[in-house]
Amino acid sequence: MVASSFNDAASLPHGHARKPKWYRSTYYNALILGVCNFLAPGIWGAMNSLGAGGQASPHLVNAANSLTFCLMVLSCFFSSVLVNLIGIKFVLIIGTMGFAPYAAGLYTNNRFGTEWFVLFGAALCGLSAGLFWMSEAAIALSYPEPYNQGKFLGFWLTFRVMGQLIGGAVNLGLNVNEGHAGKVSYTVYIVFIVLQSIAPFAGLLLTPPKKVERTDGRAVKLEIQGSNKKELIATAKLFCTREFLLIVPLIAQAVYSEAVMFTYLSLWFSVRARALGSFLSAIVALTGGNILGWFLDRKWIDLKVRARGAFAFIMITQGGWWIWSTILTTRFDRTRPSFDWTDDGFASAFTLFLVLVLAFQLQYLYLYFVVGHLARSPEEVVRLAGLLRGTESAAQAVSYGLGSVNSFAVVGGSAVNFGLWGVAIIPAWFVVKEIGGKLGDRREERERAVQEEAEKEQGTASIAGSANEKVSV
Repeated sequence: MVASSFNDAASLPHGHARKPKWYRSTYYNALILGVCNFLAPGIWGAMNSLGAGGQASPHLVNAANSLTFCLMVLSCFFSSVLVNLIGIKFVLIIGTMGFAPYAAGLYTNNRFGTEWFVLFGAALCGLSAGLFWMSEAAIALSYPEPYNQGKFLGFWLTFRVMGQLIGGAVNLGLNVNEGHAGKVSYTVYIVFIVLQSIAPFAGLLLTPPKKVERTDGRAVKLEIQGSNKKELIATAKLFCTREFLLIVPLIAQAVYSEAVMFTYLSLWFSVRARALGSFLSAIVALTGGNILGWFLDRKWIDLKVRARGAFAFIMITQGGWWIWSTILTTRFDRTRPSFDWTDDGFASAFTLFLVLVLAFQLQYLYLYFVVGHLARSPEEVVRLAGLLRGTESAAQAVSYGLGSVNSFAVVGGSAVNFGLWGVAIIPAWFVVKEIGGKLGDRREERERAVQEEAEKEQGTASIAGSANEKVSV
């Protein structure tokens, strides 16, 4: 059913039906990108969704995650230079390699109490994850047909949530009788390490951009040309543009919540309740993300209506969730509960975690929709993907860093997120209201320019070929 939605010729805007080879189609590449996402950051998310990486206390893991995101800021910024040197596919593969050492660090800490390996693994994860996050974002924004962009994003991010889903299911099965606070079984981490070690091999199956075949017949261009110095200057200039600076608070607010909600889960719930939270929140996020992706692809709804409607829904509900979160965490700071699913008050506290995860998924997907309509060229897609992921990483480094401080982890995170929500609304609106208006449809304009360039190159090659034939005759 998902496959048919990606390759539905009836949905083509101009009737240019084309049947691509299955192993070069956008659906196939969405699947491969999703598998890589599941095996690398998806499993990382599975560990996080257990609350503090599954540990009894969140403080060491929050400090490690803060280190990871600090290093990701650097690797994201320089990632376009690496694309210039080795191409987007191999940047993605290198980006998958640092996740397994972090899982190994959590394993040794859980079983033997080793702390240095957690920080070492977090550093390796940060150096590689920035490359992965940039490259997967650029691929997700460039490979699919314009009318399949939302479905591609939803399908791709589904795999990230599936890591959380499977991790929660495994942990729930192993800890179903653990109705008290504490850390999860170390056996869980062995499964995680094995899965993350497979990720680089999955990346080898991705189709290079030039060989991707789309149902609309358009070429995919995703490369950087020119010197590394010029590329870094171009990236810095793009960061300073009006449109990007105005959405920086929105990016920060969207991702700051990740540390807050998983710290919340680790502080106030039993081991098996945390496992249940990991499992159920994945289902909620998976469903909500795909519904939003479907809505964003509805071409019969004007682009500016889709952009503004999704923004209004996401931001209004976000405000409600953070008010609720601030009230509950303030109460828990006094009462110090440890909820199991048999306890009074569990339903209200647990539901908050589920809606926070849903809100994170919706806003995260929407960010890609917005950024996809800011880039004017394939080169800007790569640069904006790096800047988006670098800004995310900076916000998450602060979030996890503050979450490692006990006094702040309890209540402060919700209050800061609520404040960021208030700061982000107006600047982001100045950009969102121009999508489909003053900014036009930059995604479609970018696609058309790439296709015209490809046709021009093909025409030039045909003329040269004809000339050579005449000379030989």
